[in-house]
Amino acid sequence: MLPLFINWDVDPVIFSIGSIKLQYYGVCFVLAFILGYKVEEKMFKSEKLPIEWLDKLWIYVAIGTFAGARLGHCFFYDWAYYQHHILEIILPFRFEPHFEFIGYRGLASHGAAVGILITLWYYSRKVSKKPLLWILDRAVVPVALAAFFIRIGNLMNSEIVGKFTDVPWGFIFVRLDETMPRHPAQLYEALWYLLSFWLLTRIYWKTNAKEKQGFIFGAFLLLIFVSRFLIEFLKAPQEEFEVGMPLDMGQLLSIPLIIAGIYFVWRKIREVKKVVNKK
Repeated sequence: MLPLFINWDVDPVIFSIGSIKLQYYGVCFVLAFILGYKVEEKMFKSEKLPIEWLDKLWIYVAIGTFAGARLGHCFFYDWAYYQHHILEIILPFRFEPHFEFIGYRGLASHGAAVGILITLWYYSRKVSKKPLLWILDRAVVPVALAAFFIRIGNLMNSEIVGKFTDVPWGFIFVRLDETMPRHPAQLYEALWYLLSFWLLTRIYWKTNAKEKQGFIFGAFLLLIFVSRFLIEFLKAPQEEFEVGMPLDMGQLLSIPLIIAGIYFVWRKIREVKKVVNKK
């Protein structure tokens, strides 16, 4: 078979005005929240839940996602740099060697997961008064869709690339000054996250899983982080300290989330079996 290598040479900047740039990544981020809100809105209306809850929920999710993803990247992946540039963690500017608007370069999905958990815990106590697992079962469905858009944004940025490969669909990332094809790991993840979103919506709409608190959340953890763990084997190291590690940082951070997913799914299956046996 003839190689079908793709020369990937997309400019991540759509247009710029001075130092302010509109990038595909930012557009993908916005789309993730707009479409995610619409998905959640349909779910809330079907359960006749107050729309006011939804508006506040999405504010909490937005804060948790961004703050967690940003802090996760800075602490887990690039602390060697950010410990000397603390202001750059929270401000979209670079101060050295000269002042420059750079946006927020570096967001970690594992940090986002932790941030969402913390903010939704607070939301469940202060706004909805519903159990945390009830909130999580409904929030993670659009989060899977958001993950798809974020990985597409990574692809447009030519970042989080895969290892060198000779598979015919390999991408040559021209903007990284490379001539050898790599696995399009961003695309692998994006497509799996889109499939995960579809599966979670089917579980929500076509089964009674939403009545079994924690099951959809557990299924989300397994779908997202088992795939993340496996696809990491095809990725190039993101940071220098990961070179030579048997498991990279993304895999190490995925393990506790996978264990949590197994626990929540197994617990609900066990409860169902007990009910069936009693009958």
